[in-house]
Amino acid sequence: MTGSPATTGTGAGAAATSGTATTGVTTGAATDDTAPTDSTPTGSAPTDTTTDGPGTIGAGAGTAGGAGEGRPGHRPPPEAVPERDPYGPRAARTATGLAAVFNEADVLAPGDLHVARRLARLGGRGDPVGVAGPRSAETRSTETRAAETPTAEPEEVVLAAALAVRAIRNGSVCVDLDTVATTTAGEGEVAVDVSGLPWPEPAGWRAACAASPLVADGAEAAADRPLRLLGNLLYLERYWQEEELVRREFTARSGPVTEVDPQRLCAALDRLLDRPGAERQRLAAAVAALRPVTVIAGGPGTGKTTTVARLLAVLHDLHRSGADAGRPGLRVALAAPTGKAAARLTQSVADAVGHLPPEDRAAIEGTTASTLHRLLGSRGASGRFRHHRGNRLPHDVVVVDETSMVSLTMMARLLEAVRPDARLVLVGDPEQLASVEAGAVLGDLAAAGGRPEPALQDALQRCGAFRAERPRPPDSEDPPPEPAGPGTPGDPIPIRNGVVRLERNWRFGGAIAEFAAAVQHDDGDAAMELLTGGSGELTFVAADPAEIGPDRLGTFRSQVVGAATDLIGAAENGDVDQALRVLDEHRVLCGHRRGPYGVARWTAEIERWLEAERPGYDAEGPWYPGRPLLVTTNDYDLGLFNGDTGVVVRTPQGRRAVFLRDGKPAEFEPARLGGVGTVYAMTVHRSQGSQFNRITVVLPPAESPLMTRELLYTAVTRARGHVRIIGTEEAVRAAIARPAGRASGLKERLAGAG
Repeated sequence: MTGSPATTGTGAGAAATSGTATTGVTTGAATDDTAPTDSTPTGSAPTDTTTDGPGTIGAGAGTAGGAGEGRPGHRPPPEAVPERDPYGPRAARTATGLAAVFNEADVLAPGDLHVARRLARLGGRGDPVGVAGPRSAETRSTETRAAETPTAEPEEVVLAAALAVRAIRNGSVCVDLDTVATTTAGEGEVAVDVSGLPWPEPAGWRAACAASPLVADGAEAAADRPLRLLGNLLYLERYWQEEELVRREFTARSGPVTEVDPQRLCAALDRLLDRPGAERQRLAAAVAALRPVTVIAGGPGTGKTTTVARLLAVLHDLHRSGADAGRPGLRVALAAPTGKAAARLTQSVADAVGHLPPEDRAAIEGTTASTLHRLLGSRGASGRFRHHRGNRLPHDVVVVDETSMVSLTMMARLLEAVRPDARLVLVGDPEQLASVEAGAVLGDLAAAGGRPEPALQDALQRCGAFRAERPRPPDSEDPPPEPAGPGTPGDPIPIRNGVVRLERNWRFGGAIAEFAAAVQHDDGDAAMELLTGGSGELTFVAADPAEIGPDRLGTFRSQVVGAATDLIGAAENGDVDQALRVLDEHRVLCGHRRGPYGVARWTAEIERWLEAERPGYDAEGPWYPGRPLLVTTNDYDLGLFNGDTGVVVRTPQGRRAVFLRDGKPAEFEPARLGGVGTVYAMTVHRSQGSQFNRITVVLPPAESPLMTRELLYTAVTRARGHVRIIGTEEAVRAAIARPAGRASGLKERLAGAG
């Protein structure tokens, strides 16, 4: 079987900071952010590749919170490889040959090379990654001695192995040996031209890998090697196994159509989803009733949550009237990757349920969402879960929101835990940034196509899922109906892999929506026209954030300080609900963590402004009332996960850190919290699953590897009311023109399934 990537990129546009990979082969992504994960890699030590620059405002800004030493604002052109400290943290001082060349070019980190060399030295041992199970102490001792001996592996094979490790850190599942030379970017603060590096010739490179004892060649080869080659795609074996599991599960769940009464289903659809313009929502509900897995894809405001609420009402109706009528009510689970996303899902579903007919409302009222980790029963840092293939979830329906944030590994664990006879509904926006960790499962599913499902198409037509356009009353305020499919009105949409795209925008309108659409459709001219058109929803501060003067930031400063002052006031008064509401009034979003464009610099800048306007606001120390908090490491005992946000509030019991957990405020003594930071600014990746009234986007320079279409689209769609962009026109256009790329074989393999 010949594999090909779902996308052609392997690094540009993925989180491009360095990380020291693990000493084993089960490496996790070490990117700008670390999302909640079911498998926390041991021995990983992310290393910053950007340094703080002084800029023009706030001398010394950016040094807080462990930021690096300041560096001049000069940036080399993309074609130049910047000089590096030969003794710096990214220098592999013992590397030679190809490894040294690619390390010096900032393509490979020392950890990538360490893992690759270790794999090469263990290449002669069967089952080097432990697929067959636990190994004895004697075996491990033998492995250690073998790892200390020189390797005879060809250096191009070691290079390929190192690039496979690097791919995981940068969000890809594998490395495409045919395209890696043209899709790889350096991992420093700026992109470097790597086309002049001594890349091996692809055909010979593939042949060398196929002949290596490190590599299992083909899908049918035994799982006793650390690497697997599938055509032009080279995987670490663990990630091949997870991709294969996900493909196999989705294929198995696209089998026979679920038996339902078509007349009853049609009646439920007519009662709950008969509004003009809701044709795709009606179709999504019908697919969920007839198929084990449904994917509801759409941008902000397209009615995804409304669809979920009405879809659940349809399923409850069928459950009450069908063969299950005598059984207890339908067991439904709602989940999202982060606590914040789960809280938003709970509230959004509750709001949508309030508009349902009374007879349907009771079955869904009170349904709350949890994090995926809580749903699956996380067992702490072990990476194991209480629910798995041998102990499935009890639920009849599992709905997962913000699925774009779900990594390949987490999707594998979810699919193992969901009963084969249960319904799984995946909801999200495939145009957003993919998960911080490896994989882009939602994007692969949405783009895969796949073989036709004639039995499903027939069942959908029999139950009236394909609604033809109907005339609207002249005074109707509803939008015109969506075309049900290609061709004449009412033509059936060919459903493949259970994917239904919602395209009608019900809520998210105006200039922000138009700008997001321009970004999504690679229309730089339209985007710039909107940014500079004087809309009240969009503000463009055309300046390099590293060099901008305070005279350009007056309005921004006053809004940030005003929101922070309101937050402190609510927290001082002990008003938990108000503090949590104000927490989302304004947020600064950055592409980088550090440097003149990064979170550390802008957080320090805002704290200086706040001190100038409100002296002594933090007189009580770091746990001052009103301090906005960001969880940076998973705490399984407290049920707090990386990316959750909260605030310090003064309560009758003393100062408490308050977070939304499963949709409800949860208070913690500050001393119980481990990894938390101050969150006046955050990375775009960590903002996923959140919404703010106002956002300010700090764009890195055009040559930054992080500047991608998905990053800009994700950032601007976090705002409900106003978007401010600080950056150059060159940076805006560069982001729009540069789609993120993640190498994966899942899309093509799903396209061939059916």
